[in-house]
Amino acid sequence: MAERGKEPRRSSSYFDRNHGLGNEGESQSLLPHDVDVDVVVDVEAEDHHDGCFPPHGPHQASPYADLPVYTTIHRIRRDVIAAIDDPYSLDQLRDPRMNLSVVRPLVDKLYDLNDISIVYCLLVNRVQFQREQASHAHHQSVRGTRALLCELLANRILRRFLEDNPGAQGLLLLAQILVGGFDPFQNAPPEVTEHLDHLSWTVQGRTGYRRKLPALEIAIISESKLFLSSSACQKVVDAIYEGRVIYTPTSFIDILPDHYKYKPVSLYNPRRAPLFNQYRLIVPRTRKFIEVSEFILLLVLFLFVMADRDPSHFSSLELVFQVYTIGFLLDMFATIMEHGWHVYTQNLWSFLDVTFAAIFAIYLCLRAHGWRVDDPKYGQQAMDVLAMGAPVLVPRLAFNLMSENMLFVSLRAMMRDFTVLTVLAVWCFAGFLLSMSWLSDGEHKPITISKWMLWVWFGLDGTGIQKSTDFHWLLGPILMVAFAFLGNTLFLTILVSMLSTTFSNIVSNATAEIQFRRSVLTLEGVKSDAIFAYPPPFNILALLILLPLKFVFTPRWFHKVNVAAVRFLNAPVLLIIGIIERRILWSGARRPLEAQEQLPKTPSRAGLWNFSRSFSVHGDIQAVFDSEPPEEIEHEIAEDDDFGANALEDQFVREFGPEAAGGGKKNKKMGGLTRRDSVQPFAGLSQHLKDLINEGSEDGGEGVKSRLEALEQSTIRIERMLGRLCEKLDEGDQGGGSVGKSEVED
Repeated sequence: MAERGKEPRRSSSYFDRNHGLGNEGESQSLLPHDVDVDVVVDVEAEDHHDGCFPPHGPHQASPYADLPVYTTIHRIRRDVIAAIDDPYSLDQLRDPRMNLSVVRPLVDKLYDLNDISIVYCLLVNRVQFQREQASHAHHQSVRGTRALLCELLANRILRRFLEDNPGAQGLLLLAQILVGGFDPFQNAPPEVTEHLDHLSWTVQGRTGYRRKLPALEIAIISESKLFLSSSACQKVVDAIYEGRVIYTPTSFIDILPDHYKYKPVSLYNPRRAPLFNQYRLIVPRTRKFIEVSEFILLLVLFLFVMADRDPSHFSSLELVFQVYTIGFLLDMFATIMEHGWHVYTQNLWSFLDVTFAAIFAIYLCLRAHGWRVDDPKYGQQAMDVLAMGAPVLVPRLAFNLMSENMLFVSLRAMMRDFTVLTVLAVWCFAGFLLSMSWLSDGEHKPITISKWMLWVWFGLDGTGIQKSTDFHWLLGPILMVAFAFLGNTLFLTILVSMLSTTFSNIVSNATAEIQFRRSVLTLEGVKSDAIFAYPPPFNILALLILLPLKFVFTPRWFHKVNVAAVRFLNAPVLLIIGIIERRILWSGARRPLEAQEQLPKTPSRAGLWNFSRSFSVHGDIQAVFDSEPPEEIEHEIAEDDDFGANALEDQFVREFGPEAAGGGKKNKKMGGLTRRDSVQPFAGLSQHLKDLINEGSEDGGEGVKSRLEALEQSTIRIERMLGRLCEKLDEGDQGGGSVGKSEVED
């Protein structure tokens, strides 16, 4: 622990020279400190880093392999269990008293460990407490509170890392915390690692870095929306989404693995990277544009095939559509294998893709069977099934283009509730269908009775009630009327109430929901499987050609062949990406923080989107902020300004003294950085309060002490008097009882 806390040499000259983002005040005690300038030169000569900082070799060991992750996980579990014995809500955990007595001490204790795996360990414990909450009903509320506490602690600790590590090096550290994977059994005792046979084959088969999971993925599967919506987490998510932070993610199963060059968490400098950099194809922002373009092409092919459909003729356009769709579904299958089904289903349009995959599979089977038996009837059925894909593909494009719209975010959750309640309703009302089928004794088919029940369910038609006497003169109407009351009245009311509650909950936490979906898209957009570098339908050829070569070539030569093929197929896209990123990738990060609050120095030229401002009555309100005022106006404002940048601090010092303003040695040691205390923001007022108490007293503190002692003596005398009074009352009660007893005996 002492080695990790040791202050390393400053070794960010590479990044300062090429990015202009270095900060001399950055804390680097938690970053790898074995990178020197000479090492940088050697690595540049070998061209292994591809514009990454810190530079790395192709098989560099992890600098965090000595962290006691296993011990930290169980230490956190013990502390959280000891701290929480009763159920609390999130607002109660944020209460100042709870914060002072429980949350703050735990945050201080865990943060002082100087361990970047703390956030990961907290989220692992949150997942475990959630699992225990679902399986132990008698401790459900307490386990839920412990899971909330773990998320709250992770949020506070990550915020402290952000505050204490600003700048580019701080971004690198935060990225290492969130996406630098850890193994839960890292540095576990030998007697623990020897007994891992009970784990599934999917875990036992993954070794090395593939066994590790990032904290960001654990936060997603545990739905830690408070943590994911924090500013520190979103800062890293935005950097990963734009490609300023790059890394090679761990994957569940790789269809076409190529991990010869494993890239740790690094900052990317496009000016020092090759122009045709194939790794930029797995940047989430780039992947989003590529995937939207691929889906638009799929939609266009689908529309052309359905517009020119001919069941008796198999056209070349339909063949192109089939091959391209198979490649598109192969990309979807690889995405599921990359991060698992749980992460994939958190995507907004995942249920649409799965539905279309099922429709296309049925269509393909019917089309192949019709071609084999030479029967156009099956071809017509295949086209009819394929036509069902239109209600899936058309709204899917809207989900892609407006993924952060609250309508689509809430629609996904509401569809889940609707599906669950519908399945339960069909299950419960299947007994009514069986009863009426048996009562009809074959007079009406079950499908006809189901149609009548469906009409009654939605209140469309009362044919089922009219025909109920055909089942039985008494029991038939009773069953149908009871179904109408339960289905149309009770279940539909419950459905509307559930959907209203779901929508209101999502809207009330709109920011957290949107940022949660953004985190899901970012994590899912970073790919490690080489199959994603090949657009459909070339990914089919890559699977058929390159996968056998994987077992023939060495990893180095397979990597060379794969890179050459990817660069050849994606040369125009890579060229455009390289040119654009050299101009805009770090342009926003180079801008100082204070400059982000300033207006443009020159008036902005009105664009086409500002044409409507000419017809707006309130257009001048926005136009007044289009540019900064002239220098003479700024000087005039500055001369008359009594409310400067330090006005509040100076007023605070005049009122309460320099100690209350935080001018002690601690802030000097922090290098000017201060952290606002959320519990006692005026902790330095103790001396001022003493002065107020002693005001008007000649003896000062001695007078207050003597008065408190006199008050204590008076309290003791009052207690003694009350004790003697109670004793006399008890003696009187006993005497009265004996007299009454003698009178009864007489």
